[in-house]
Amino acid sequence: MFIIAGLGNPGDEYKKTRHNAGRIILENIYKKLDFSEWKNNMKIKALYADGKLGKVKVQFLMPDNFMNNSGKSVAPLIKFQKDLKNLIVIYDDIDLPIGKMRISFNRSSGGHNGLGSIIKVVKSEEFARIRIGISPEKRSKNSSAGSGQAKKPKGEAAILKFLLGEFKDSEIAELKKLSKKVTEALETMTNEGFPKAMSLYNN
Repeated sequence: MFIIAGLGNPGDEYKKTRHNAGRIILENIYKKLDFSEWKNNMKIKALYADGKLGKVKVQFLMPDNFMNNSGKSVAPLIKFQKDLKNLIVIYDDIDLPIGKMRISFNRSSGGHNGLGSIIKVVKSEEFARIRIGISPEKRSKNSSAGSGQAKKPKGEAAILKFLLGEFKDSEIAELKKLSKKVTEALETMTNEGFPKAMSLYNN
């Protein structure tokens, strides 16, 4: 069974914040699928729901620890090395523009505290992730068209303020639209493998 974790902070005050993009995407996907009701696993401090993507059984997981402790909710479910191969983590990426996604595997945290927490606790980087863009898109110099690059804040304080700031309504709509593509990518990842999904959805 695949475990698909959407990272974010628990609580209504964080519900629409940029740092919760992984959680927002997972909730959007959940609403469109025939999964079980969300259940609360008090032992690992996480909400979970079971269902299928294509022919494959999956479990959606939303850690109810704060972002920096995401690993505490994920690690108890990774009992063997083979379990890592069936872990997919969805999280926000400040280096990608809003509406964009990237699939990656076996990479460093890139400074993301939630991902870093998981890597530290499971003692491995050998799992898949879907990075969700949260930054405005830079405009091309001589055109109103987007450049495909993220326009992100500079400096630690500015970045933290940005991450904990709320998405605009138009950006929430972008994430809702992106959720369909993420659903398709997840189905490919779980049914046909990560390399196939990367070739289809990273271009």
